[in-house]
Amino acid sequence: MSRGAPPTRPSPPPRARPWLAVLFVIVLAALYVRGVLPRDVLMLYALASLLTVIVYHRDKAAACHNRWRTPERTLHWLALLGGWPGAMLAQYWFRHKSAKPAFRRWFWCTVLLNIALLAYCLSYGAALLANLR
Repeated sequence: MSRGAPPTRPSPPPRARPWLAVLFVIVLAALYVRGVLPRDVLMLYALASLLTVIVYHRDKAAACHNRWRTPERTLHWLALLGGWPGAMLAQYWFRHKSAKPAFRRWFWCTVLLNIALLAYCLSYGAALLANLR
């Protein structure tokens, strides 16, 4: 009687990497130093990211203790409103919401939309301000 090869486990999904969040924060800081990005926008991203990290942490703790969870829609809104760098870091640090494909797809949509809105505001906002002068 020969024993076959042991069953193989499916490989775990790739873990989220926070490199894009770190790069984005560096770009924001550079834009602020050059005078392109207003301080209020920089602070908005910092506060939204901090709030998002806290919400992810609380949601992970709730998941571990079988308590009330934060709706995914709320997590996506936080990301869209500028908290996506914090969400990306939280996904990496807490290993939370980093493997669910449907959540990841919507998360990346919020990241792309947020970056597109920021680019639009910076380019057209600067043009509008220049015309007002």
